[in-house]
Amino acid sequence: MVSLRGKTSTPTEPVGVEIHARDVEFDWQNVPLEWIPGEPVASDIVSSVLHAILPEGERWFCEVYSEALPYVKDEDLARTMRGFIGQEAMHAESHDRALSEYLQRCGIDTAPIARQAEFIFRRILAPRRYRSDRAQYNDMVQRLWLIAGIEHYTAILGVFALNNAWDDYDVNPVMADICRWHGAEEVEHRSVAHDVATYFDPGYLHRVRAMLTVVFFLGLTLHRCSGYLLRKDPNFSYSYPRLWWEYLRASHKNLLPKIRQVIWFTLLYFKPSFDPASIGSTAQAVAYLATSPAARGAEH
Repeated sequence: MVSLRGKTSTPTEPVGVEIHARDVEFDWQNVPLEWIPGEPVASDIVSSVLHAILPEGERWFCEVYSEALPYVKDEDLARTMRGFIGQEAMHAESHDRALSEYLQRCGIDTAPIARQAEFIFRRILAPRRYRSDRAQYNDMVQRLWLIAGIEHYTAILGVFALNNAWDDYDVNPVMADICRWHGAEEVEHRSVAHDVATYFDPGYLHRVRAMLTVVFFLGLTLHRCSGYLLRKDPNFSYSYPRLWWEYLRASHKNLLPKIRQVIWFTLLYFKPSFDPASIGSTAQAVAYLATSPAARGAEH
């Protein structure tokens, strides 16, 4: 089992974990924009990725999986897909509330970011109309492999959320919990998207092509959206080189993912024998979900 720290561990993994949505709620009333004290850049980058980019993408995941479900004859896989849809829908709803109740309250105009995300997922990645059913089906399969590629990165971020140094810096507990709750569920269902795409088409070339597409466009989108939030933050004004310096400094403190680790995990995906279960720990994810304030509140 590989962690984001690049070490190997072999914890006892639970068997038969049921993927299901948790009806969580977060109180954003007193969450500051600089939720990691003394680290405005790290705070803004995490906020932009979580709240500005992911919600629209997660709704797109749900739409593509709903389109694919009628083709799935394996009932176990279909049940897991429905659980995945439930979790992703709750992720989108929770981060949407953060946009309106948190970022906008802090003075950030989130409309431009929302429009960009909508254009990507509702226009560029929307299902295309073809004359033949076969072409329509192939278009859906390509989108399933794109989801698998994106989910590889959400799993990486999930492992980071569960293994970072935030608690050493007196972070805001609400923001830390939404990051770790979301990250834990990403680790919990990290194999689903890969399994679904493989079910429809196990071709290695499809996986590689989709990941190369994801690397380019996801990197561009993350750069644009995080850059927008950093420019709009009224609490500081850093030059572009200074922003990169602050990122590297924060990653050295384990407050943000290290770039070299993200690159290494990206290369790992291209191994023909790649297995998503080799990244992170289901046991760790389930353990956090059992103690998460929001997840525990959903049980009562």
